[in-house]
Amino acid sequence: MAHRRPPLTLALALNTGVLVAELGAGLAGNSLSLVMDGVHNVSDEAALALLVLAYTLPAGLSGNALRFANLFNSAGLLGITGFLVWRAVERLGQPPAILGIIPLVAGLIGAAGNWGVARALRESSRAGPAIRLAYVHNLGDSLVSLVPVLAGALTLATGRPIFDPLLALLVAAAVLIPSVRTLITFRRELAWPRNVACGPHSA
Repeated sequence: MAHRRPPLTLALALNTGVLVAELGAGLAGNSLSLVMDGVHNVSDEAALALLVLAYTLPAGLSGNALRFANLFNSAGLLGITGFLVWRAVERLGQPPAILGIIPLVAGLIGAAGNWGVARALRESSRAGPAIRLAYVHNLGDSLVSLVPVLAGALTLATGRPIFDPLLALLVAAAVLIPSVRTLITFRRELAWPRNVACGPHSA
């Protein structure tokens, strides 16, 4: 199972780069759509880090440990995203000026990085459902990262910064829906617990 660690480690490193680039550019350029997409990548960062751990530790990680980690990650994302949604709604009334080139370029970097994560996981995705889920999820994230690109392009074309907070709400939906789904799933599993293992001895 050791051969699965290098692609997982590469995927984690690429995702870290996307996360840092989008959050850094978003904060520097005052772009909520970029910050929101960076927050979106926090969930991927946690998931990939757990997968690296699962295939590094001799006993892997238990299903319960993974579910509780996902629970706390989802709850944290709900809180952060809720705050950013509030800020986005505030900005709809009086959107601050942004440099449209920043979300455009950083979003393209994010989309390329997410595609690279999916590419790194493609071969290993046949190994089990957890890696396959990460692979499919990051393919979808490549498209989500194009939302800040659209915000930047529309801002440059029209000179109206309202597109940035408006499209930030679209990215927020991509964070909120799976987070809420995770919390609902966890609640169901409290009623009907299952023993699931993940790691070197799970497949």
